[in-house]
Amino acid sequence: MSTFTIGLGCDRGAMLQTVRDAVQAALREAGAEPGQVSAAASITLKRDEQALLAFAQENGWSLHFYAPEELAAVPVPNPSETVRHYTGTPSVSEAAALLAAGAGTPMTALVVEKFKLRGADNRNVTVSIARKNP
Repeated sequence: MSTFTIGLGCDRGAMLQTVRDAVQAALREAGAEPGQVSAAASITLKRDEQALLAFAQENGWSLHFYAPEELAAVPVPNPSETVRHYTGTPSVSEAAALLAAGAGTPMTALVVEKFKLRGADNRNVTVSIARKNP
């Protein structure tokens, strides 16, 4: 059975339900189950984001945080200058998913690229899913 890693980005103050909805939709798109996820990851700027912390804990996933410089060094299919302006890296979710999957994981390992959902709280959550190196 394949295992996956999830990269997460979100607007400040996103609600837990918005994170849940976004990840569930992205997992459906990947044809994956929460039990196949080995880890989640984001940017160090989100280290205190309550919804991300609560969601990882709720699912029993380890949650890794990467510095903007680490994320910026990862080639991704959908870089964003807007994201770079606010975070210092052109990618949070895609790069975080790839880093969490293991050093040198190629962008072709992304089974879901930059899936974005705006929740009832009017906040965006971005999810990327990578197939983990065996």
